[in-house]
Amino acid sequence: MSVLTSNILVPHGREEAWRFTPLNRLKGLHDGSAATATHRSLSLNSSPVSGVTFERVSRELLPSLGATDDAIMNRVRELSSDVAVLKVAANTEVSEPIHLTRKSFDLASAEYSRVLIHVGSNARATVIASNTGDTLLAEDIEFKVESGASLTFVTLQEWDSQTVHVAKHHAIVDKDAVFKSITVTIGGSVVRLLPTVEFTGSGADAQLLGVYFATSGQFFEHRIFVDHCVPQAKSRVNYKGALSGDKAHTVWIGDVFIRANAEGTDTYELNRNLLLTDGARADSVPNLEIETGEIVGAGHASTTGRFDDEQLFYLMSRGISIEDARRLVVRGFFSEIINEISDSEVQERLMNRIDSELIKVGA
Repeated sequence: MSVLTSNILVPHGREEAWRFTPLNRLKGLHDGSAATATHRSLSLNSSPVSGVTFERVSRELLPSLGATDDAIMNRVRELSSDVAVLKVAANTEVSEPIHLTRKSFDLASAEYSRVLIHVGSNARATVIASNTGDTLLAEDIEFKVESGASLTFVTLQEWDSQTVHVAKHHAIVDKDAVFKSITVTIGGSVVRLLPTVEFTGSGADAQLLGVYFATSGQFFEHRIFVDHCVPQAKSRVNYKGALSGDKAHTVWIGDVFIRANAEGTDTYELNRNLLLTDGARADSVPNLEIETGEIVGAGHASTTGRFDDEQLFYLMSRGISIEDARRLVVRGFFSEIINEISDSEVQERLMNRIDSELIKVGA
């Protein structure tokens, strides 16, 4: 049974939501034993733009948009002193990406961080959040995408080797609004991310895309949940992962819930994993729960496999070394999603990081 600490149930690892997660590597984020500090590490790193504001608001003045049963997120809401709020005013179109960066601190204390990204009606924006260095971080990011708005959120986990990062990204998407999430995880010791979507108006559209590359000893978990609770909404989920090295471990859980009143739902989720070496493990669990037959379509697929020998042979027959051939295959595997990021410098930086990780492990 779970242990109750400060009114928050502490997971023991036998619950479905925690059965894959190595709790002993979370450095006390889940049970309250981690020392805490008010770091306020997130900052706006973009030039001022009309209609865009970034400020910190006391948590008492800005309650969370919804309830959560996640132990760490409840701890975030209990321990965070304020909320970092990025707001894009209604009818504002921001042509260049808005950059948020996180300054890393040492591993002696944890930061519990709340973030709200609010995009007003008929506004359009892209937000790129970059995470680097070594740190101990639990964060709760909420998105409010109002009617007719469009938000693309790119989150980059380019952590160093000791980081423990646990986060929930919860989007509330209103009528005819579009929310696109691109999650990239290529660094850290333990990274556990929970991207979730809740539709509140018909015509809403969500795209959840992601790539992850785990090497020796790294644990990356991505748990996706899409709640189709209104009619005529659409969702697409596409995550790709590569693993190389002993005890590299990734977990992908994709849950889509189509409620009884969600007629006209159109959804599909896909997860593909590429095992580059022996000793790596990829767990992939797609789930669909459907309460109505009046839908446009619903499906899921999951594959896990090794290099395509024909691709490698084709490249090597043209004088390319096996090491370069492997890198080209991995680049091609990830490029479909990396190319969705509307910043060529970020795209190339991520590909170079993936190349360097491949070289390190000799894959």
